[in-house]
Amino acid sequence: MIAETKRVRNKSLSKARKQKKDEFYTQLTDIEKELRHYTEHFKDQVVYCNCDDPRASMFFHYFSYNFEKLGLKKLIATCYKNQSADEFSQNDAEQATCLEYAGDKNSNRVPDAEEIGIRYLEGDGDFRSRECVELLEQADIVVTNPPFSLFREYVAQLVEYDKQFLIIGNMNAITYKEVFKLIKYGRVWVGHNFNKTMEFGLPDCYSKWNREDKEGNKYGNVPGICWFTNLPTQKRTEELILYKTYYGHEDEYPHYDNYDAIEVSKVKDIPMDYYNVMGVPITFLDKYNPGQFEIVSSNDFRRNANVPYKEHGLIKDKDGTINGKATYVRILIKRKPQ
Repeated sequence: MIAETKRVRNKSLSKARKQKKDEFYTQLTDIEKELRHYTEHFKDQVVYCNCDDPRASMFFHYFSYNFEKLGLKKLIATCYKNQSADEFSQNDAEQATCLEYAGDKNSNRVPDAEEIGIRYLEGDGDFRSRECVELLEQADIVVTNPPFSLFREYVAQLVEYDKQFLIIGNMNAITYKEVFKLIKYGRVWVGHNFNKTMEFGLPDCYSKWNREDKEGNKYGNVPGICWFTNLPTQKRTEELILYKTYYGHEDEYPHYDNYDAIEVSKVKDIPMDYYNVMGVPITFLDKYNPGQFEIVSSNDFRRNANVPYKEHGLIKDKDGTINGKATYVRILIKRKPQ
């Protein structure tokens, strides 16, 4: 009964994302766990958190309280404010706000209110608005939790404006053709915390939650969360240790019906002696080292012309069968010669 309750609750939270009810607040502990791997990249940089209520955002809190430690040049935060009372945020009377912080002025190492520049935006604070794009152009690195329902469009904007970024998304975003293309060509990769169940803060209007603290703040779990980035990280240079062998165990690695590749259903089972094409789960990206493996397109390994061309380049849906039985999404990879 407990497991079923959790399943329904997680499904409800995921549904909220799909319905563009996206005002979930990332907790400080989760931000700290990821950001500690990138501290050297923030020196003398302008950081922009463009999907964060500056008054409630733990992203703004993290960067303002670590401003001097990170050596930041400036911190900017804006968020979307809905003008309709029947939407999730219910901020029908509020204006979109922009906060800017340029560091400690009175030497107390605390971002005091008088040190933070506050102004109202003319528009609604949508990341696509003219005002927010102008702020984006000033920024060096964008760090935030964007609306999952607009993830494709959000990432496309960051790429268009050639920005470095570290953002939260759902693991299934890997399968979006717009996102997978960027991953394949090495323009985006996953961060350190991958495929996690993360607990988010929820607005008061949300009716389902996992727990409520002493102050009345509500929290709910969302599975399959990971970070996406284009910031250099040592993780991408770590080699995956392989110990399984293909030759002599061919029966453990069946071929796809429609693609000239073998199925490797678990990342730990990637064989050390096989250099042709293999299909692996999307969780492989958590261990992906571009110096050790190459991501290839499934379209180049179709067995015949009747196999549909896949714009995303993944083995996916009913075409990814083995002996007539469909598999889940697979990424095609090849080991690089050692």
